[in-house]
Amino acid sequence: MSNTIFTGAAVAIVTPMNNDGSVNYEKLAELIEFQINGSTDAIVICGTTGEASTLTDEEHLECIRFTVEKTAGRIPVIAGTGSNDTAYAVEMSKDAEKAGADALLLVTPYYNKTSQRGLAAHFTAIADAVNIPVILYNVPSRTGCKIEINTYKELSKHRNIIATKEACGDISFIAQLAAETDLDIYSGNDDQVVPIMSLGAKGVISVASNIIPKQMHDMTAFALNGDFKKAAEMQLKYLGIMKALFCDVNPIPVKEALNLMGKETGECRLPLIKMEQSKTELLKEAMKEAGII
Repeated sequence: MSNTIFTGAAVAIVTPMNNDGSVNYEKLAELIEFQINGSTDAIVICGTTGEASTLTDEEHLECIRFTVEKTAGRIPVIAGTGSNDTAYAVEMSKDAEKAGADALLLVTPYYNKTSQRGLAAHFTAIADAVNIPVILYNVPSRTGCKIEINTYKELSKHRNIIATKEACGDISFIAQLAAETDLDIYSGNDDQVVPIMSLGAKGVISVASNIIPKQMHDMTAFALNGDFKKAAEMQLKYLGIMKALFCDVNPIPVKEALNLMGKETGECRLPLIKMEQSKTELLKEAMKEAGII
Protein backbone atom coordinates (compact mmCIF):
# COMPACT_ATOMS: atom_id res chain seq x y z
CA MET A 1 0.00 0.00 0.00
CA SER A 2 1.26 3.46 -0.86
CA ASN A 3 0.40 4.86 2.58
CA THR A 4 2.36 2.26 4.57
CA ILE A 5 3.18 3.65 8.03
CA PHE A 6 6.54 1.90 8.34
CA THR A 7 8.45 -1.13 7.17
CA GLY A 8 10.80 -3.09 9.42
CA ALA A 9 10.83 -3.30 13.21
CA ALA A 10 8.83 -0.97 15.44
CA VAL A 11 9.46 -1.09 19.17
CA ALA A 12 6.53 -1.51 21.54
CA ILE A 13 8.39 0.70 23.99
CA VAL A 14 8.17 0.29 27.76
CA THR A 15 7.13 3.12 30.05
CA PRO A 16 9.95 3.61 32.57
CA MET A 17 8.91 4.33 36.15
CA ASN A 18 10.52 6.13 39.07
CA ASN A 19 10.83 4.43 42.46
CA ASP A 20 7.57 6.06 43.54
CA GLY A 21 5.77 4.59 40.52
CA SER A 22 5.50 7.83 38.54
CA VAL A 23 6.51 7.98 34.88
CA ASN A 24 10.23 8.62 34.44
CA TYR A 25 10.35 10.93 31.43
CA GLU A 26 14.11 11.38 31.65
CA LYS A 27 14.58 7.63 31.15
CA LEU A 28 11.92 7.58 28.43
CA ALA A 29 13.95 10.16 26.53
CA GLU A 30 17.04 7.96 26.89
CA LEU A 31 15.14 4.91 25.64
CA ILE A 32 13.87 6.83 22.62
CA GLU A 33 17.43 7.81 21.70
CA PHE A 34 18.63 4.24 22.28
CA GLN A 35 15.96 3.03 19.87
CA ILE A 36 16.64 5.60 17.16
CA ASN A 37 20.40 5.03 17.43
CA GLY A 38 19.66 1.29 17.09
CA SER A 39 17.85 1.83 13.75
CA THR A 40 14.35 1.12 15.04
CA ASP A 41 11.88 1.94 12.30
CA ALA A 42 8.99 3.28 14.44
CA ILE A 43 7.98 3.71 18.07
CA VAL A 44 4.71 2.44 19.50
CA ILE A 45 4.01 4.35 22.71
CA CYS A 46 1.36 3.37 25.28
CA GLY A 47 0.73 -0.13 24.03
CA THR A 48 0.49 -3.28 26.13
CA THR A 49 4.26 -3.23 26.72
CA GLY A 50 3.95 0.42 27.75
CA GLU A 51 1.48 -0.46 30.54
CA ALA A 52 -1.20 1.74 29.00
CA SER A 53 -3.90 0.07 31.08
CA THR A 54 -2.45 1.49 34.32
CA LEU A 55 -1.57 4.96 33.05
CA THR A 56 -3.88 7.83 33.91
CA ASP A 57 -5.38 9.71 30.97
CA GLU A 58 -3.02 12.60 31.69
CA GLU A 59 0.02 10.30 31.75
CA HIS A 60 -1.14 8.50 28.62
CA LEU A 61 -1.39 11.70 26.59
CA GLU A 62 1.77 13.18 28.07
CA CYS A 63 3.73 10.06 27.09
CA ILE A 64 2.44 10.46 23.53
CA ARG A 65 3.27 14.19 23.43
CA PHE A 66 6.68 13.60 24.95
CA THR A 67 7.54 10.83 22.48
CA VAL A 68 6.42 12.93 19.50
CA GLU A 69 8.56 15.83 20.73
CA LYS A 70 11.65 13.75 21.45
CA THR A 71 11.39 11.73 18.25
CA ALA A 72 11.11 15.00 16.33
CA GLY A 73 9.97 13.42 13.08
CA ARG A 74 12.95 11.09 12.76
CA ILE A 75 10.75 7.97 12.76
CA PRO A 76 6.97 7.50 13.00
CA VAL A 77 5.25 7.56 16.39
CA ILE A 78 2.28 5.22 16.75
CA ALA A 79 0.01 5.82 19.75
CA GLY A 80 -1.88 3.05 21.47
CA THR A 81 -5.38 4.43 22.03
CA GLY A 82 -7.55 1.31 22.02
CA SER A 83 -10.16 0.62 24.66
CA ASN A 84 -13.19 -1.56 25.38
CA ASP A 85 -15.19 1.68 25.58
CA THR A 86 -15.68 3.03 22.06
CA ALA A 87 -16.48 6.59 23.14
CA TYR A 88 -13.35 6.69 25.30
CA ALA A 89 -11.21 5.32 22.47
CA VAL A 90 -12.60 7.97 20.12
CA GLU A 91 -11.64 10.80 22.47
CA MET A 92 -8.21 9.33 23.25
CA SER A 93 -7.54 8.83 19.55
CA LYS A 94 -8.54 12.41 18.72
CA ASP A 95 -6.27 13.68 21.49
CA ALA A 96 -3.39 11.52 20.24
CA GLU A 97 -3.83 12.96 16.76
CA LYS A 98 -3.74 16.49 18.20
CA ALA A 99 -0.57 15.53 20.11
CA GLY A 100 1.14 14.73 16.81
CA ALA A 101 0.97 10.93 16.60
CA ASP A 102 1.56 9.63 13.08
CA ALA A 103 -0.79 6.67 13.49
CA LEU A 104 -2.91 4.80 16.03
CA LEU A 105 -2.81 1.23 17.34
CA LEU A 106 -6.28 -0.02 18.33
CA VAL A 107 -6.64 -3.24 20.27
CA THR A 108 -9.86 -5.23 20.13
CA PRO A 109 -12.28 -4.61 23.01
CA TYR A 110 -11.47 -6.72 26.06
CA TYR A 111 -13.57 -8.07 28.95
CA ASN A 112 -16.94 -6.92 27.58
CA LYS A 113 -15.68 -8.07 24.13
CA THR A 114 -18.24 -7.86 21.30
CA SER A 115 -19.58 -9.62 18.22
CA GLN A 116 -17.96 -9.35 14.78
CA ARG A 117 -20.60 -6.75 13.84
CA GLY A 118 -19.74 -4.91 17.03
CA LEU A 119 -16.04 -4.99 16.16
CA ALA A 120 -16.75 -3.46 12.77
CA ALA A 121 -18.86 -0.72 14.35
CA HIS A 122 -16.29 -0.08 17.10
CA PHE A 123 -13.28 0.30 14.82
CA THR A 124 -15.25 2.26 12.23
CA ALA A 125 -16.40 4.79 14.83
CA ILE A 126 -12.81 5.41 15.93
CA ALA A 127 -11.41 5.55 12.41
CA ASP A 128 -14.17 7.97 11.37
CA ALA A 129 -13.16 10.37 14.15
CA VAL A 130 -9.54 10.88 13.06
CA ASN A 131 -7.52 11.74 9.98
CA ILE A 132 -4.45 9.60 10.62
CA PRO A 133 -3.84 5.93 9.79
CA VAL A 134 -5.10 3.15 12.03
CA ILE A 135 -3.42 -0.17 12.80
CA LEU A 136 -5.80 -2.77 14.20
CA TYR A 137 -4.44 -5.07 16.91
CA ASN A 138 -5.65 -8.65 17.02
CA VAL A 139 -4.47 -10.38 20.21
CA PRO A 140 -7.20 -12.79 21.33
CA SER A 141 -4.98 -14.38 24.00
CA ARG A 142 -5.22 -11.12 25.96
CA THR A 143 -8.62 -9.82 24.97
CA GLY A 144 -10.71 -12.92 24.34
CA CYS A 145 -11.88 -11.25 21.13
CA LYS A 146 -10.65 -12.16 17.63
CA ILE A 147 -11.07 -10.25 14.39
CA GLU A 148 -12.30 -12.74 11.79
CA ILE A 149 -11.44 -12.59 8.09
CA ASN A 150 -14.77 -11.21 6.89
CA THR A 151 -14.57 -8.44 9.50
CA TYR A 152 -11.05 -7.62 8.36
CA LYS A 153 -12.31 -7.44 4.76
CA GLU A 154 -15.05 -5.01 5.73
CA LEU A 155 -12.74 -2.83 7.84
CA SER A 156 -10.05 -2.75 5.13
CA LYS A 157 -12.43 -0.64 3.00
CA HIS A 158 -12.13 2.27 5.46
CA ARG A 159 -9.82 5.04 4.23
CA ASN A 160 -7.93 5.19 7.55
CA ILE A 161 -7.70 1.48 8.43
CA ILE A 162 -4.59 0.40 6.58
CA ALA A 163 -2.81 -2.21 8.71
CA THR A 164 -3.05 -4.79 11.45
CA LYS A 165 -0.75 -6.08 14.16
CA GLU A 166 -1.45 -9.81 14.12
CA ALA A 167 -0.76 -11.68 17.35
CA CYS A 168 -3.25 -14.51 16.99
CA GLY A 169 -0.36 -16.95 16.54
CA ASP A 170 -2.11 -18.77 13.68
CA ILE A 171 0.08 -18.69 10.56
CA SER A 172 -2.66 -20.22 8.41
CA PHE A 173 -5.08 -17.49 9.47
CA ILE A 174 -2.50 -14.80 8.67
CA ALA A 175 -1.87 -16.36 5.26
CA GLN A 176 -5.59 -16.15 4.56
CA LEU A 177 -5.61 -12.53 5.76
CA ALA A 178 -2.75 -11.69 3.37
CA ALA A 179 -4.52 -13.46 0.51
CA GLU A 180 -7.92 -11.85 0.99
CA THR A 181 -7.16 -8.24 2.04
CA ASP A 182 -4.72 -5.50 1.08
CA LEU A 183 -4.04 -4.53 4.69
CA ASP A 184 -0.42 -4.10 5.71
CA ILE A 185 0.39 -6.84 8.20
CA TYR A 186 2.81 -6.59 11.11
CA SER A 187 3.76 -9.55 13.23
CA GLY A 188 2.73 -9.14 16.84
CA ASN A 189 4.89 -12.07 17.94
CA ASP A 190 8.67 -11.79 17.92
CA ASP A 191 9.13 -15.53 17.43
CA GLN A 192 7.06 -15.53 14.22
CA VAL A 193 8.44 -12.50 12.39
CA VAL A 194 10.21 -14.23 9.51
CA PRO A 195 7.43 -16.75 8.75
CA ILE A 196 4.85 -13.96 8.71
CA MET A 197 7.07 -11.69 6.59
CA SER A 198 7.49 -14.55 4.12
CA LEU A 199 3.74 -14.17 3.53
CA GLY A 200 4.17 -10.49 2.71
CA ALA A 201 4.04 -8.77 6.10
CA LYS A 202 5.81 -5.42 6.31
CA GLY A 203 7.56 -6.08 9.62
CA VAL A 204 6.95 -6.43 13.34
CA ILE A 205 5.76 -4.44 16.33
CA SER A 206 8.26 -5.88 18.75
CA VAL A 207 8.86 -6.37 22.45
CA ALA A 208 12.38 -7.68 21.83
CA SER A 209 13.31 -4.44 20.06
CA ASN A 210 13.40 -2.82 23.49
CA ILE A 211 16.69 -4.65 24.13
CA ILE A 212 17.93 -5.65 20.65
CA PRO A 213 16.72 -2.87 18.33
CA LYS A 214 19.50 -3.18 15.74
CA GLN A 215 19.15 -6.94 15.52
CA MET A 216 15.38 -6.76 15.00
CA HIS A 217 15.81 -4.01 12.40
CA ASP A 218 18.44 -6.03 10.55
CA MET A 219 16.35 -9.21 10.64
CA THR A 220 13.37 -7.47 9.09
CA ALA A 221 15.60 -5.66 6.58
CA PHE A 222 16.93 -9.00 5.33
CA ALA A 223 13.37 -10.26 4.92
CA LEU A 224 12.21 -7.08 3.16
CA ASN A 225 15.14 -7.46 0.76
CA GLY A 226 14.19 -11.06 0.03
CA ASP A 227 17.09 -12.64 1.88
CA PHE A 228 15.03 -15.02 3.97
CA LYS A 229 18.02 -17.28 4.62
CA LYS A 230 19.80 -14.56 6.62
CA ALA A 231 16.53 -13.41 8.18
CA ALA A 232 15.79 -16.96 9.33
CA GLU A 233 19.30 -17.31 10.76
CA MET A 234 18.69 -14.23 12.91
CA GLN A 235 15.21 -15.40 13.90
CA LEU A 236 16.71 -18.64 15.19
CA LYS A 237 19.76 -16.99 16.76
CA TYR A 238 17.60 -14.75 18.95
CA LEU A 239 14.74 -17.19 19.51
CA GLY A 240 15.96 -17.94 23.04
CA ILE A 241 15.80 -14.33 24.19
CA MET A 242 12.49 -13.81 22.41
CA LYS A 243 11.03 -16.73 24.36
CA ALA A 244 12.64 -15.60 27.65
CA LEU A 245 10.98 -12.19 27.34
CA PHE A 246 7.67 -14.02 27.79
CA CYS A 247 8.64 -16.26 30.72
CA ASP A 248 6.33 -14.01 32.75
CA VAL A 249 3.55 -11.60 31.84
CA ASN A 250 4.70 -8.91 29.39
CA PRO A 251 6.17 -6.36 30.14
CA ILE A 252 7.61 -7.75 33.39
CA PRO A 253 10.55 -9.60 31.77
CA VAL A 254 11.47 -6.90 29.26
CA LYS A 255 11.62 -4.23 31.97
CA GLU A 256 13.80 -6.56 34.04
CA ALA A 257 16.02 -7.10 30.99
CA LEU A 258 16.39 -3.36 30.50
CA ASN A 259 17.24 -2.97 34.18
CA LEU A 260 19.90 -5.69 33.82
CA MET A 261 21.31 -3.63 30.94
CA GLY A 262 21.54 -0.58 33.22
CA LYS A 263 18.64 1.28 31.60
CA GLU A 264 16.86 1.84 34.96
CA THR A 265 13.29 1.48 33.75
CA GLY A 266 11.96 0.59 37.19
CA GLU A 267 9.28 -1.97 37.95
CA CYS A 268 5.79 -2.42 36.56
CA ARG A 269 2.70 -1.04 38.21
CA LEU A 270 0.41 -3.37 40.10
CA PRO A 271 -1.11 -5.83 39.43
CA LEU A 272 2.14 -6.73 37.62
CA ILE A 273 4.89 -7.62 40.09
CA LYS A 274 8.59 -8.38 40.00
CA MET A 275 9.58 -11.78 38.62
CA GLU A 276 10.57 -14.69 40.79
CA GLN A 277 14.33 -15.17 41.07
CA SER A 278 14.24 -18.41 39.05
CA LYS A 279 12.73 -16.57 36.09
CA THR A 280 15.22 -13.74 36.46
CA GLU A 281 18.04 -16.27 36.24
CA LEU A 282 16.46 -17.80 33.13
CA LEU A 283 16.26 -14.34 31.58
CA LYS A 284 19.88 -13.54 32.49
CA GLU A 285 21.07 -16.76 30.89
CA ALA A 286 19.17 -16.03 27.68
CA MET A 287 20.60 -12.51 27.60
CA LYS A 288 24.13 -13.87 28.02
CA GLU A 289 23.61 -16.41 25.25
CA ALA A 290 22.41 -13.60 22.97
CA GLY A 291 25.43 -11.45 23.85
CA ILE A 292 23.33 -8.69 25.42
CA ILE A 293 25.00 -8.78 28.85
